Amino acid sequence: MGYGYAPTKATIITNTAAQTGRFVKIMALEDSVIASMTSAAITENGSSTIEGININTSACIEGLEVTSITLTSGTVVAYEA
Repeated sequence: MGYGYAPTKATIITNTAAQTGRFVKIMALEDSVIASMTSAAITENGSSTIEGININTSACIEGLEVTSITLTSGTVVAYEA
């Protein structure tokens, strides 16, 4: 992936339960809505919890460590370092 890390584990997320880990890449397997996502490396209005993100099929969020993700809808694969 070119960011100095190699994923060691992948979790396919299809439900609306909170998922925790050290996710280094999130990829949408279908159009999805992320209800909330937590990362120390990104903020939304001063908060490390990001809410209500639409992510289209095959789109990726990578290059930062996500410690928690909750979906509203869709399916994503979350890769852990």
